Amino acid sequence: MKVILHLFLQSATLAKKRAFLTIAAIAWGTVAILLLLAFGQGLRMQLDRNARAMGENIGVMWMSETTKPWKGMNPGRPIRVRIDDVPVLQKRLPELEALIGEAINWRTNLTYGKKTVAGRVKGVSYPYGEARKQYPVDGGRFLSPLDEAEQRRVIFLGNELAEDLFGKEDPVGKTMLVNQAPFTVIGVMQKKTQMGAYAGMDKDHSIIPITTWKALFGRATVNDLVVRVRESSRMKEGIQRTREVIAARYGFDPTDERALPTWDTVESQKVNRNVTTGIQLFLGIIGALTLLIGGVGVANIMYAVVKERTREIGVKMALGAKASWITGPFVLEGLSYTFVGGAAGMLIATLLVLGMSFIPTEGSKVMEFLGTPKLSPAIGIATASILGVIGLLAGYFPARRAASIDPASTLRYE
Repeated sequence: MKVILHLFLQSATLAKKRAFLTIAAIAWGTVAILLLLAFGQGLRMQLDRNARAMGENIGVMWMSETTKPWKGMNPGRPIRVRIDDVPVLQKRLPELEALIGEAINWRTNLTYGKKTVAGRVKGVSYPYGEARKQYPVDGGRFLSPLDEAEQRRVIFLGNELAEDLFGKEDPVGKTMLVNQAPFTVIGVMQKKTQMGAYAGMDKDHSIIPITTWKALFGRATVNDLVVRVRESSRMKEGIQRTREVIAARYGFDPTDERALPTWDTVESQKVNRNVTTGIQLFLGIIGALTLLIGGVGVANIMYAVVKERTREIGVKMALGAKASWITGPFVLEGLSYTFVGGAAGMLIATLLVLGMSFIPTEGSKVMEFLGTPKLSPAIGIATASILGVIGLLAGYFPARRAASIDPASTLRYE
Protein backbone atom coordinates (compact mmCIF):
# COMPACT_ATOMS: atom_id res chain seq x y z
CA MET A 1 0.00 0.00 0.00
CA LYS A 2 2.93 2.34 0.67
CA VAL A 3 4.20 1.75 -2.86
CA ILE A 4 0.71 2.27 -4.33
CA LEU A 5 0.30 5.53 -2.43
CA HIS A 6 3.73 6.65 -3.64
CA LEU A 7 2.81 5.89 -7.25
CA PHE A 8 -0.51 7.70 -6.90
CA LEU A 9 1.12 10.80 -5.44
CA GLN A 10 3.86 10.66 -8.09
CA SER A 11 1.29 10.52 -10.92
CA ALA A 12 -0.79 13.27 -9.37
CA THR A 13 2.30 15.47 -8.92
CA LEU A 14 3.54 14.99 -12.48
CA ALA A 15 0.14 15.81 -13.96
CA LYS A 16 -1.41 18.11 -11.38
CA LYS A 17 -4.00 19.64 -13.68
CA ARG A 18 -5.11 16.26 -15.01
CA ALA A 19 -5.35 14.76 -11.52
CA PHE A 20 -7.22 17.78 -10.18
CA LEU A 21 -9.81 17.69 -12.98
CA THR A 22 -10.29 13.94 -12.56
CA ILE A 23 -10.80 14.21 -8.81
CA ALA A 24 -13.09 17.22 -9.35
CA ALA A 25 -15.20 15.20 -11.81
CA ILE A 26 -15.62 12.40 -9.28
CA ALA A 27 -16.41 14.91 -6.52
CA TRP A 28 -19.02 16.65 -8.70
CA GLY A 29 -20.64 13.33 -9.60
CA THR A 30 -20.72 12.35 -5.93
CA VAL A 31 -22.30 15.68 -4.94
CA ALA A 32 -24.88 15.29 -7.72
CA ILE A 33 -25.96 11.78 -6.77
CA LEU A 34 -26.04 12.55 -3.04
CA LEU A 35 -28.08 15.72 -3.48
CA LEU A 36 -30.52 14.08 -5.89
CA LEU A 37 -31.01 11.11 -3.56
CA ALA A 38 -31.29 13.42 -0.54
CA PHE A 39 -33.96 15.52 -2.27
CA GLY A 40 -35.76 12.32 -3.26
CA GLN A 41 -35.61 11.02 0.31
CA GLY A 42 -36.85 14.33 1.70
CA LEU A 43 -39.67 14.42 -0.85
CA ARG A 44 -40.66 10.85 -0.03
CA MET A 45 -40.71 11.47 3.73
CA GLN A 46 -42.64 14.73 3.39
CA LEU A 47 -45.25 13.35 0.98
CA ASP A 48 -45.74 10.33 3.25
CA ARG A 49 -46.15 12.67 6.23
CA ASN A 50 -48.59 14.82 4.25
CA ALA A 51 -50.63 11.77 3.22
CA ARG A 52 -50.80 10.53 6.83
CA ALA A 53 -51.85 13.97 8.10
CA MET A 54 -55.48 13.11 7.33
CA GLY A 55 -55.27 9.98 9.48
CA GLU A 56 -53.68 6.55 9.58
CA ASN A 57 -55.34 3.16 9.15
CA ILE A 58 -58.66 4.70 8.17
CA GLY A 59 -61.25 4.20 5.44
CA VAL A 60 -64.08 6.54 4.51
CA MET A 61 -67.55 5.27 3.51
CA TRP A 62 -70.03 7.59 1.81
CA MET A 63 -73.79 7.18 1.74
CA SER A 64 -75.15 6.37 -1.73
CA GLU A 65 -77.74 4.17 -3.48
CA THR A 66 -78.02 0.45 -4.08
CA THR A 67 -77.18 -0.84 -7.56
CA LYS A 68 -78.24 -4.47 -7.09
CA PRO A 69 -81.68 -5.98 -6.34
CA TRP A 70 -81.98 -7.61 -2.91
CA LYS A 71 -84.71 -9.91 -1.61
CA GLY A 72 -87.40 -8.52 -3.92
CA MET A 73 -86.32 -4.88 -3.51
CA ASN A 74 -85.29 -2.93 -6.59
CA PRO A 75 -81.94 -1.15 -6.95
CA GLY A 76 -81.78 2.61 -6.56
CA ARG A 77 -82.75 2.72 -2.87
CA PRO A 78 -80.83 5.38 -0.90
CA ILE A 79 -78.75 4.12 2.02
CA ARG A 80 -78.54 6.62 4.86
CA VAL A 81 -77.01 5.53 8.16
CA ARG A 82 -78.71 7.23 11.09
CA ILE A 83 -76.69 9.00 13.75
CA ASP A 84 -78.27 6.94 16.53
CA ASP A 85 -77.36 3.68 14.73
CA VAL A 86 -73.61 4.34 14.68
CA PRO A 87 -72.99 3.18 18.31
CA VAL A 88 -75.06 0.04 17.60
CA LEU A 89 -72.98 -0.75 14.51
CA GLN A 90 -69.78 -0.13 16.48
CA LYS A 91 -70.77 -2.76 19.06
CA ARG A 92 -71.24 -5.31 16.28
CA LEU A 93 -67.76 -4.58 14.95
CA PRO A 94 -65.37 -5.24 17.85
CA GLU A 95 -62.52 -5.82 15.39
CA LEU A 96 -62.54 -2.11 14.54
CA GLU A 97 -60.72 0.43 16.67
CA ALA A 98 -63.41 2.99 15.89
CA LEU A 99 -66.45 3.58 13.70
CA ILE A 100 -67.30 7.28 13.58
CA GLY A 101 -70.23 8.99 11.94
CA GLU A 102 -69.51 12.32 10.27
CA ALA A 103 -72.41 14.72 9.64
CA ILE A 104 -71.64 17.88 7.66
CA ASN A 105 -73.42 21.15 7.11
CA TRP A 106 -71.56 22.81 4.26
CA ARG A 107 -72.32 26.53 4.40
CA THR A 108 -73.05 27.68 7.92
CA ASN A 109 -72.84 31.21 9.23
CA LEU A 110 -70.05 31.39 11.82
CA THR A 111 -69.88 34.72 13.63
CA TYR A 112 -67.53 36.35 16.09
CA GLY A 113 -68.09 40.02 16.83
CA LYS A 114 -68.70 41.78 13.52
CA LYS A 115 -66.98 39.08 11.44
CA THR A 116 -69.11 36.38 9.75
CA VAL A 117 -67.84 33.63 7.47
CA ALA A 118 -69.62 30.73 5.74
CA GLY A 119 -67.88 27.57 6.90
CA ARG A 120 -68.27 23.82 7.24
CA VAL A 121 -69.58 22.51 10.52
CA LYS A 122 -69.03 18.81 11.23
CA GLY A 123 -70.76 16.76 13.87
CA VAL A 124 -68.57 13.89 15.10
CA SER A 125 -67.83 11.74 18.13
CA TYR A 126 -64.75 12.24 20.30
CA PRO A 127 -62.68 9.32 18.77
CA TYR A 128 -62.62 11.39 15.56
CA GLY A 129 -59.87 13.57 17.04
CA GLU A 130 -57.30 10.77 17.17
CA ALA A 131 -58.50 9.02 14.01
CA ARG A 132 -58.26 12.18 11.90
CA LYS A 133 -55.31 13.79 13.72
CA GLN A 134 -57.23 16.78 15.03
CA TYR A 135 -54.59 17.75 17.57
CA PRO A 136 -55.19 21.01 19.48
CA VAL A 137 -52.61 23.72 20.03
CA ASP A 138 -51.46 24.31 23.60
CA GLY A 139 -54.21 25.66 25.83
CA GLY A 140 -57.06 23.95 23.99
CA ARG A 141 -58.60 20.50 23.68
CA PHE A 142 -60.70 18.34 21.40
CA LEU A 143 -64.20 17.01 22.11
CA SER A 144 -64.73 14.76 25.12
CA PRO A 145 -67.31 12.01 25.84
CA LEU A 146 -69.13 14.40 28.21
CA ASP A 147 -69.46 17.01 25.44
CA GLU A 148 -71.29 14.43 23.36
CA ALA A 149 -73.34 12.94 26.18
CA GLU A 150 -74.53 16.32 27.46
CA GLN A 151 -74.98 17.90 24.01
CA ARG A 152 -72.69 20.75 24.97
CA ARG A 153 -72.38 23.75 22.69
CA VAL A 154 -68.63 23.60 22.22
CA ILE A 155 -66.69 23.95 19.00
CA PHE A 156 -63.23 23.00 17.74
CA LEU A 157 -61.83 25.13 14.90
CA GLY A 158 -59.43 24.51 12.03
CA ASN A 159 -56.38 26.78 12.27
CA GLU A 160 -57.13 28.94 9.20
CA LEU A 161 -60.82 29.23 10.04
CA ALA A 162 -59.86 30.39 13.54
CA GLU A 163 -57.53 33.00 12.04
CA ASP A 164 -60.26 34.23 9.67
CA LEU A 165 -62.68 34.71 12.55
CA PHE A 166 -60.45 35.82 15.41
CA GLY A 167 -57.36 37.21 13.69
CA LYS A 168 -54.42 37.20 16.12
CA GLU A 169 -56.71 36.87 19.16
CA ASP A 170 -56.65 33.57 21.08
CA PRO A 171 -60.03 31.92 20.35
CA VAL A 172 -59.99 29.39 23.21
CA GLY A 173 -62.64 30.25 25.77
CA LYS A 174 -64.32 32.82 23.54
CA THR A 175 -68.00 32.61 22.56
CA MET A 176 -69.00 32.64 18.89
CA LEU A 177 -72.27 32.06 17.02
CA VAL A 178 -73.07 29.02 14.87
CA ASN A 179 -76.33 29.67 13.00
CA GLN A 180 -77.03 32.36 15.61
CA ALA A 181 -76.58 29.84 18.46
CA PRO A 182 -73.79 30.58 21.00
CA PHE A 183 -70.86 28.12 21.15
CA THR A 184 -67.72 28.14 23.26
CA VAL A 185 -64.41 27.57 21.45
CA ILE A 186 -62.54 24.76 23.22
CA GLY A 187 -59.59 24.34 20.87
CA VAL A 188 -57.83 25.16 17.61
CA MET A 189 -56.20 22.53 15.43
CA GLN A 190 -52.44 22.50 15.10
CA LYS A 191 -51.19 23.58 11.70
CA LYS A 192 -50.45 20.62 9.44
CA THR A 193 -49.62 20.07 5.76
CA GLN A 194 -52.36 17.84 4.44
CA MET A 195 -52.24 16.14 1.04
CA GLY A 196 -55.35 13.94 1.19
CA ALA A 197 -58.86 15.25 1.77
CA TYR A 198 -62.44 14.18 1.05
CA ALA A 199 -64.60 17.00 2.42
CA GLY A 200 -62.27 19.96 2.19
CA MET A 201 -59.08 20.60 4.10
CA ASP A 202 -59.17 20.29 7.89
CA LYS A 203 -57.74 23.79 8.33
CA ASP A 204 -61.06 25.28 7.15
CA HIS A 205 -63.59 23.20 9.09
CA SER A 206 -65.19 23.39 12.52
CA ILE A 207 -66.25 20.47 14.70
CA ILE A 208 -69.03 20.11 17.28
CA PRO A 209 -70.42 17.04 19.12
CA ILE A 210 -72.61 14.98 16.79
CA THR A 211 -75.48 15.01 19.31
CA THR A 212 -75.36 18.82 19.36
CA TRP A 213 -75.15 18.88 15.56
CA LYS A 214 -78.29 16.73 15.28
CA ALA A 215 -80.24 19.04 17.59
CA LEU A 216 -78.95 22.21 15.88
CA PHE A 217 -79.54 21.23 12.25
CA GLY A 218 -82.39 18.76 12.72
CA ARG A 219 -80.95 16.00 10.52
CA ALA A 220 -80.74 12.42 11.76
CA THR A 221 -78.32 10.88 9.20
CA VAL A 222 -74.57 11.03 8.61
CA ASN A 223 -72.78 12.01 5.42
CA ASP A 224 -70.08 9.39 5.80
CA LEU A 225 -68.50 6.90 8.17
CA VAL A 226 -64.85 6.86 9.19
CA VAL A 227 -63.61 3.29 9.71
CA ARG A 228 -60.41 2.88 11.71
CA VAL A 229 -58.54 -0.40 12.24
CA ARG A 230 -55.75 -1.20 14.67
CA GLU A 231 -53.37 -2.52 12.00
CA SER A 232 -53.07 -1.41 8.38
CA SER A 233 -53.05 -5.05 7.22
CA ARG A 234 -56.66 -5.39 8.54
CA MET A 235 -58.02 -2.45 6.53
CA LYS A 236 -59.66 -4.42 3.69
CA GLU A 237 -61.15 -6.90 6.15
CA GLY A 238 -62.46 -4.06 8.34
CA ILE A 239 -64.14 -2.33 5.38
CA GLN A 240 -65.72 -5.58 4.22
CA ARG A 241 -67.04 -6.42 7.70
CA THR A 242 -68.45 -2.90 8.13
CA ARG A 243 -70.28 -3.15 4.80
CA GLU A 244 -71.72 -6.54 5.79
CA VAL A 245 -73.02 -5.28 9.15
CA ILE A 246 -74.58 -2.16 7.60
CA ALA A 247 -76.09 -4.26 4.78
CA ALA A 248 -77.73 -6.57 7.33
CA ARG A 249 -79.26 -3.63 9.20
CA TYR A 250 -80.39 -1.58 6.19
CA GLY A 251 -81.29 -4.40 3.85
CA PHE A 252 -79.06 -4.45 0.77
CA ASP A 253 -76.63 -6.82 -0.93
CA PRO A 254 -73.33 -6.81 1.03
CA THR A 255 -71.44 -7.27 -2.25
CA ASP A 256 -72.94 -4.02 -3.59
CA GLU A 257 -69.90 -1.78 -3.17
CA ARG A 258 -71.61 1.20 -4.83
CA ALA A 259 -74.18 1.37 -2.05
CA LEU A 260 -71.34 2.53 0.20
CA PRO A 261 -68.47 3.88 -1.95
CA THR A 262 -65.28 3.56 0.08
CA TRP A 263 -61.85 5.16 0.08
CA ASP A 264 -59.18 2.86 1.50
CA THR A 265 -56.50 5.36 2.53
CA VAL A 266 -54.06 2.56 3.43
CA GLU A 267 -54.09 1.38 -0.19
CA SER A 268 -53.77 4.90 -1.58
CA GLN A 269 -50.82 5.59 0.73
CA LYS A 270 -49.10 2.46 -0.62
CA VAL A 271 -49.57 3.79 -4.15
CA ASN A 272 -48.12 7.15 -3.10
CA ARG A 273 -45.09 5.45 -1.56
CA ASN A 274 -44.51 3.45 -4.75
CA VAL A 275 -44.67 6.64 -6.82
CA THR A 276 -42.17 8.45 -4.59
CA THR A 277 -39.89 5.38 -4.65
CA GLY A 278 -39.99 5.54 -8.45
CA ILE A 279 -39.10 9.25 -8.36
CA GLN A 280 -36.23 8.55 -5.97
CA LEU A 281 -34.97 5.73 -8.23
CA PHE A 282 -35.15 8.02 -11.27
CA LEU A 283 -33.17 10.73 -9.48
CA GLY A 284 -30.64 8.12 -8.38
CA ILE A 285 -30.15 6.91 -11.95
CA ILE A 286 -29.52 10.48 -13.14
CA GLY A 287 -26.98 10.97 -10.35
CA ALA A 288 -25.31 7.63 -11.10
CA LEU A 289 -24.92 8.59 -14.78
CA THR A 290 -23.35 11.89 -13.71
CA LEU A 291 -20.96 9.96 -11.48
CA LEU A 292 -20.22 7.55 -14.34
CA ILE A 293 -18.88 10.48 -16.39
CA GLY A 294 -16.38 11.09 -13.60
CA GLY A 295 -15.48 7.39 -13.75
CA VAL A 296 -14.73 7.74 -17.46
CA GLY A 297 -12.33 10.54 -16.51
CA VAL A 298 -10.56 8.20 -14.07
CA ALA A 299 -10.32 5.51 -16.75
CA ASN A 300 -8.85 8.00 -19.21
CA ILE A 301 -6.17 9.14 -16.76
CA MET A 302 -5.31 5.51 -16.00
CA TYR A 303 -4.94 4.74 -19.70
CA ALA A 304 -2.60 7.74 -19.90
CA VAL A 305 -0.61 6.40 -16.95
CA VAL A 306 -0.34 2.99 -18.63
CA LYS A 307 0.92 4.68 -21.79
CA GLU A 308 3.54 6.65 -19.85
CA ARG A 309 4.79 3.51 -18.08
CA THR A 310 4.87 1.21 -21.10
CA ARG A 311 8.67 0.74 -21.08
CA GLU A 312 8.66 0.26 -17.29
CA ILE A 313 5.92 -2.39 -17.54
CA GLY A 314 7.86 -4.19 -20.30
CA VAL A 315 11.00 -4.37 -18.19
CA LYS A 316 9.09 -5.75 -15.20
CA MET A 317 7.40 -8.43 -17.30
CA ALA A 318 10.73 -9.34 -18.95
CA LEU A 319 12.15 -9.89 -15.47
CA GLY A 320 9.31 -12.29 -14.66
CA ALA A 321 6.63 -10.11 -13.06
CA LYS A 322 3.24 -11.80 -12.87
CA ALA A 323 0.15 -10.23 -14.46
CA SER A 324 -1.38 -9.57 -11.02
CA TRP A 325 1.75 -7.62 -10.03
CA ILE A 326 1.12 -5.34 -12.98
CA THR A 327 -2.68 -4.98 -12.69
CA GLY A 328 -2.84 -4.61 -8.90
CA PRO A 329 -1.15 -1.21 -8.60
CA PHE A 330 -3.20 0.25 -11.47
CA VAL A 331 -6.49 -0.95 -9.97
CA LEU A 332 -5.56 0.46 -6.57
CA GLU A 333 -4.40 3.71 -8.13
CA GLY A 334 -7.74 4.08 -9.91
CA LEU A 335 -9.52 3.39 -6.64
CA SER A 336 -7.37 6.04 -4.97
CA TYR A 337 -8.53 8.72 -7.42
CA THR A 338 -12.12 7.61 -6.89
CA PHE A 339 -11.74 7.55 -3.10
CA VAL A 340 -10.27 11.05 -2.88
CA GLY A 341 -12.90 12.53 -5.22
CA GLY A 342 -15.72 10.61 -3.52
CA ALA A 343 -14.64 11.69 -0.04
CA ALA A 344 -14.50 15.33 -1.15
CA GLY A 345 -17.91 15.05 -2.81
CA MET A 346 -19.48 13.42 0.25
CA LEU A 347 -18.12 16.15 2.49
CA ILE A 348 -19.44 18.92 0.24
CA ALA A 349 -22.86 17.26 -0.16
CA THR A 350 -23.19 16.69 3.60
CA LEU A 351 -22.40 20.34 4.31
CA LEU A 352 -24.93 21.48 1.69
CA VAL A 353 -27.68 19.24 3.09
CA LEU A 354 -26.95 20.35 6.65
CA GLY A 355 -27.03 23.97 5.52
CA MET A 356 -30.39 23.52 3.79
CA SER A 357 -31.85 21.94 6.92
CA PHE A 358 -31.48 25.32 8.65
CA ILE A 359 -33.56 27.11 6.01
CA PRO A 360 -36.97 27.83 7.62
CA THR A 361 -39.91 26.17 5.87
CA GLU A 362 -42.52 28.12 7.82
CA GLY A 363 -44.57 30.26 5.46
CA SER A 364 -43.21 28.62 2.30
CA LYS A 365 -45.94 26.43 0.84
CA VAL A 366 -43.51 24.82 -1.60
CA MET A 367 -41.04 23.81 1.13
CA GLU A 368 -43.81 22.69 3.46
CA PHE A 369 -45.17 20.43 0.72
CA LEU A 370 -41.86 19.11 -0.70
CA GLY A 371 -39.83 19.00 2.51
CA THR A 372 -36.08 19.42 2.94
CA PRO A 373 -33.38 17.03 1.64
CA LYS A 374 -32.42 14.21 3.99
CA LEU A 375 -29.33 12.01 3.94
CA SER A 376 -29.66 8.48 5.27
CA PRO A 377 -27.27 5.53 5.83
CA ALA A 378 -28.87 3.77 2.86
CA ILE A 379 -28.00 6.71 0.59
CA GLY A 380 -24.41 6.72 1.85
CA ILE A 381 -24.03 2.97 1.32
CA ALA A 382 -25.53 3.17 -2.18
CA THR A 383 -23.21 6.02 -3.18
CA ALA A 384 -20.14 4.29 -1.73
CA SER A 385 -21.05 1.11 -3.62
CA ILE A 386 -21.39 2.97 -6.92
CA LEU A 387 -18.07 4.74 -6.29
CA GLY A 388 -16.36 1.44 -5.53
CA VAL A 389 -17.64 -0.20 -8.72
CA ILE A 390 -16.67 2.81 -10.85
CA GLY A 391 -13.20 3.00 -9.30
CA LEU A 392 -12.67 -0.74 -9.75
CA LEU A 393 -13.71 -0.70 -13.41
CA ALA A 394 -11.78 2.52 -14.11
CA GLY A 395 -8.61 0.85 -12.87
CA TYR A 396 -9.25 -2.68 -14.13
CA PHE A 397 -9.54 -2.12 -17.88
CA PRO A 398 -6.39 0.02 -18.19
CA ALA A 399 -4.61 -2.49 -15.91
CA ARG A 400 -5.72 -5.39 -18.11
CA ARG A 401 -4.31 -3.56 -21.11
CA ALA A 402 -1.03 -3.05 -19.26
CA ALA A 403 -0.81 -6.75 -18.42
CA SER A 404 -1.34 -7.72 -22.05
CA ILE A 405 1.66 -5.73 -23.33
CA ASP A 406 4.35 -7.75 -25.16
CA PRO A 407 7.65 -7.11 -23.34
CA ALA A 408 9.63 -7.17 -26.61
CA SER A 409 7.47 -4.49 -28.22
CA THR A 410 7.94 -2.14 -25.28
CA LEU A 411 11.66 -1.79 -26.10
CA ARG A 412 10.68 -0.07 -29.37
CA TYR A 413 8.03 2.15 -27.67
CA GLU A 414 8.72 5.88 -27.61
